[in-house]
Amino acid sequence: MITDPAYEVAPWTLRESELNLEVLPQSESVFALSNGHIGWRGNLDEGEPNGLPGSYLNGLYESHPLPYAEAGYGDPESGQTVINVTNGKIIRLLVDDEPFDLRYGTIRAHERELDLRDGVLRRVCEWVSPAGRAVRVTSTRMVSFTHRAVAAIAYEVEPLDGSVRVVVQSELVANEEVPRSKGDPRRAAALENPLVPEENSAAGTRLRLVHSTARSKLRLAAAADHVVAGPDATKLSSESDDDVSRLTVTSVLESGQRLRVEKYVAYGWSATRSLPALRGQADAALVGARDTGWDGLLAQQRAYLDDFWDRADVEVDGDTEIQQAVRFGLFHVLQAGARAEERAIPAKGLTGSGYDGHTFWDAETCVLPVLTFTSPRATAEVLRWRHNTLPAAQERARQLGLAGAAFPWRTINGDEASGYWPAGTAAFHINADIADSVARYVTTTGDRDFEENIGLELLTETARLWRSLGHHDHSGAFHIDGVTGPDEYSAISDDNAYTNLMAQANLVAAADAAERHPRRAHELGITDEETAAWRDAAAAMTLPYNDELGVHEQSKGFTRHQVWNFAETDSAHYPLLLNYAYFDLYRKQVVKQADLVLAMFLRGDAFEHAQKIRNFAYYEPLTVRDSSLSAYCQSIIAAEVGHLQLAYDYLGESALIDLGDLENNSRDGLHIAALAGTWTALVSGLGGMRLFDGDPIRFAPRLPDALSRIAFRLAFRGRRLRVEVTRTKATYTLAAGEPIEVLHYEKPFMLTGEHPVSRDLPKITHLPQPAQPPGRAPRRRNQRPS
Repeated sequence: MITDPAYEVAPWTLRESELNLEVLPQSESVFALSNGHIGWRGNLDEGEPNGLPGSYLNGLYESHPLPYAEAGYGDPESGQTVINVTNGKIIRLLVDDEPFDLRYGTIRAHERELDLRDGVLRRVCEWVSPAGRAVRVTSTRMVSFTHRAVAAIAYEVEPLDGSVRVVVQSELVANEEVPRSKGDPRRAAALENPLVPEENSAAGTRLRLVHSTARSKLRLAAAADHVVAGPDATKLSSESDDDVSRLTVTSVLESGQRLRVEKYVAYGWSATRSLPALRGQADAALVGARDTGWDGLLAQQRAYLDDFWDRADVEVDGDTEIQQAVRFGLFHVLQAGARAEERAIPAKGLTGSGYDGHTFWDAETCVLPVLTFTSPRATAEVLRWRHNTLPAAQERARQLGLAGAAFPWRTINGDEASGYWPAGTAAFHINADIADSVARYVTTTGDRDFEENIGLELLTETARLWRSLGHHDHSGAFHIDGVTGPDEYSAISDDNAYTNLMAQANLVAAADAAERHPRRAHELGITDEETAAWRDAAAAMTLPYNDELGVHEQSKGFTRHQVWNFAETDSAHYPLLLNYAYFDLYRKQVVKQADLVLAMFLRGDAFEHAQKIRNFAYYEPLTVRDSSLSAYCQSIIAAEVGHLQLAYDYLGESALIDLGDLENNSRDGLHIAALAGTWTALVSGLGGMRLFDGDPIRFAPRLPDALSRIAFRLAFRGRRLRVEVTRTKATYTLAAGEPIEVLHYEKPFMLTGEHPVSRDLPKITHLPQPAQPPGRAPRRRNQRPS
């Protein structure tokens, strides 16, 4: 989309200068607003035309049966799908009885702008009706960061060529029709009329609808209130039925007059609260929003984001597209988690219904690392949600004959929702990904209370699974067999290197945390014998290696598989999962997404530098990147081993995944993990940041030729750090907090608030760039410093 001439590249906004209905579904995703609790897609105010209508509440879903041709033991019986809840965005307009519909009449001008500093979506449209009456419509939309349950719209109409009669209809609408899935498993299952009406009302300027879901038994209340300003003769009326509650405003506008409607919308939902309680909850949120007022909400939104950008901003000199994209990505990552508050972060955030609104392992592996360094409270809330779902994970482990907890591959409510058993049963690495996120959060924040009360139990139950899933062989080596790693083109493998290395860290982290918190460890039944067994398993963990090739194997025997016939694979047949049987993919050397390469980033302490060089060179020609999760970690390791142009190319792919609609599916929602990966590719890739438990934070920055400078900010152990990198030096600044030790290319220094510290960058040895599968190389970026 960023290549569409309607979209402008700017450092702090995403601006669309004309309406292109061909990319309307994609624009609805990129213009989506959310706070982690409420999500509103960027649909037009009038509701039509649309690509995918979408209003979401985090965690609100409907259940549905999972059909199997042949059911197997342990297969989940029901799935979960996020539903399009009551739409509070809709404001319809009639101009002298002509509906304001941009498919008809003449559009003189149409502009939308997502403002990343103000946190609002603005729209200006000049339209001439088929009868020749011209009006200007302006709107500003927000989902509040400071009022968790509230979203709001300011909507104005003014005539452009004399007197005009206008009718504005502000609505709450339930059970909108949504498009059906077209066979792509990444798209959502469409559920018809998922909301069962319970109550509706309309009185004065107040609207309310209450619904419930038939199978999941969740209740939802949506309410709206309005402030209307217009000519003296402006009239208001309201009406309501099961699925629509409407305020109608009628007025005659003369030249120079305007009709303004401020709409405040509040949501509440629960599995347990009564209808009166939810009604009261939504009404109370409305009172708070109206008391704050439109200008107050705007000021609070700006203040919230000013504080966020002060601790999270990334500056890029030399590539205006990357500069815009990294801020766009950070904004959407913040929107996905800011007010989730003991809820998950779905793969699409709350920007669309792709993947049925499920959360996966990439929340912990890709998204939470960014939030941990920029909005650590959001990370703690997601991990508290995982802790709340622990009973379901423990029951799942018992069902599979294992100890501890087996967290779900994909879920909304904590129950496994995948009908694809190699993932839903065997992708156990999700356990270690959660443990890794716990350990990183505690190391980064120093929050030992969280570790004792939440983290230790998560670390313990995940460690117990590894100890029961794996085994020591006759020589004492520890193996974890029959698992699916991050690369979904390999399944049911023995000793997947990523899984083993992450499990190893999980076992050690659990043992260390138990020693730090003996009282809590005793309550959890952890004994000295158990922690010793965890340490023994970690010390004896198998890491498969091919001595002949001099590379680590993605899993045992992987390098002896036949190499996929890339030369004969048509470019139209990617992604391979939609065009080839999984059994054929599983028995070949073809990698969907970085697997061992991801392990070299997250467990870089387990590899020598020369091994990283050889491993990266081996796996690059096998990795087709049929997953949006791949490019960012390939960028990181490419930078570390000296392929700076390739690192830059992969950075561009991750950054523009949605602004460029590179996978042709941004219509279903944004790729939140890939957007988060853009930050990581810059900070951990080009910035060279690494953090291992017990060690100082370290940096080894380097820049590709096209970039003249990057700068980034971090929240770390109660401090705020700023790192600026040019082609010749790095400058470290302690913006707030106590002095801290930092490593620059493994050389320590103390950073105080008295003055910045600058260090020269060493000369980087540029290695020959490895090849990628034919037709799968990232697009080469040729930006130059301005």
